[in-house]
Amino acid sequence: MDTRHIFPVKRPEGRTNCRLGRALLALCLVATLAACSVGPGATQSEPVTVHFGYFPNLTHAQALIGVANGAFQQALGPDVKLEPTVFNAGPSEIEAMFAGKLDIGYIGPNPAVNGYVKSNGDALRIIAGATSGGAVLVVRADAGIHSAADFEGKRIASPQLANTQDVSLRHWLLANGHQLSETGGKTSVLPTNNPDILTLFRKKELDAAWVPEPWGAQLQVDAGAQLFLDERDLWPGGQFATTELIVSRKFLSDHPDIVEKFVTAHVELTQWIIQHPDDAKTIANKEIQRLSGVALSQAVLDLAWSRLNVTYDPLQASVFTSSDWAFADGFLGDQKPDLGHLFDLSVLNEVLKAKNLPAIAQVQP
Repeated sequence: MDTRHIFPVKRPEGRTNCRLGRALLALCLVATLAACSVGPGATQSEPVTVHFGYFPNLTHAQALIGVANGAFQQALGPDVKLEPTVFNAGPSEIEAMFAGKLDIGYIGPNPAVNGYVKSNGDALRIIAGATSGGAVLVVRADAGIHSAADFEGKRIASPQLANTQDVSLRHWLLANGHQLSETGGKTSVLPTNNPDILTLFRKKELDAAWVPEPWGAQLQVDAGAQLFLDERDLWPGGQFATTELIVSRKFLSDHPDIVEKFVTAHVELTQWIIQHPDDAKTIANKEIQRLSGVALSQAVLDLAWSRLNVTYDPLQASVFTSSDWAFADGFLGDQKPDLGHLFDLSVLNEVLKAKNLPAIAQVQP
C-alpha cells in the first residue's frame, strides 16, 4: 500500500526554498541565453525560401549546372531554401512572378520586358545576363523552303506566344514581306511547346521552327531538319541576349544579401562553364535527362553547344532592339514603353568588383 498520502513527509523549509531558488535561476538563465541568441531587435524565423525558375534548355546552362551540383544552395547557405521550378517558356514564368510564386529566374529578354511593361516597371529587374546566341530557324527538309520568299503559306513554330524566339520570328517574317495569318496573311506562326515541335516535324504538320538550343540541334539530328538561319547572323558581332537573370523587385528590396549571394554563384558558374566546357556539357545534359527523362545524344549536345556562349553581361542594347520589335508586333501596348529602369546592375557590379572584374556599364534605351 502507498502510504504517502496518509503520512506526508515533512521537509525542512530551507531545503525547499533552495530547490525553488535553483529552479528559478535556471529559468532565468535559459531566457537570457535565448535573448542573446536572437540579438537586439531580431526575431526567430523560418529559413527564407527562394522560389527559382528556369527552363530545361542549354541556354539556361548556369541554372542546370547550379541546381545539379548544388552551387546555388551552397552559396545561399543553410538559412535559405532554394525551391526550383521548371518552365517551358518565358510568359508562363512571368505569370508565376506576378502571382508571387517566383523570386529569381532565368528567362528570355522579351518576356522580361513584357512583364516589366505590364507591371508598369514594378514587378521585376534584369540583374545579369546568362547566354548569348543559341537560337536558330530550321526547316523541314521536304518543305520546299530554300529562300525567305518560300515561307509564304508555311506553318512555323515558336516556343510560346511573345517569347523571345516568337518575337524574333515574327519580326523576321514581317521584314521579309510576309503577312501573318492572324492579320489576313497566309503564313502561320504556331506557338508550340518545344518537346511537341519534334513530334509535329516528324508528322509533317510543321514546316519550320525558330527555337532555342538544344531544340534546334535536336530537330536537325533527330528529325532531319535543315538549318536555315543562325540568329547570330542577324546581330552585330553575333552577340545578342538569349537568356537573362531576373529578380522580383520586392524580393530584391527585401533580401538584397540573398540576391548578392545568388549573383555571386551565377558569375562563378559562368566562369567555370567557360573554362570547363566539356564538363559543363556533361552536367547540363544529365540535368536535362533528370528533368525530361531523356538525355541528349552527343551529336545534338555538341551541335547545340557550339552555337551559344554563356555570359553574365546582359547585352542591354540587344534587349532594347528586341523590345522595339515586340512593340512593332503589338505585344507592348499602344505607346512605346519607357525601359529606363529595366536593368539594375548594381548587385552584379558589386560582385564583379569583389572579384576584380570589369564592371558592366548601365545603358539607357
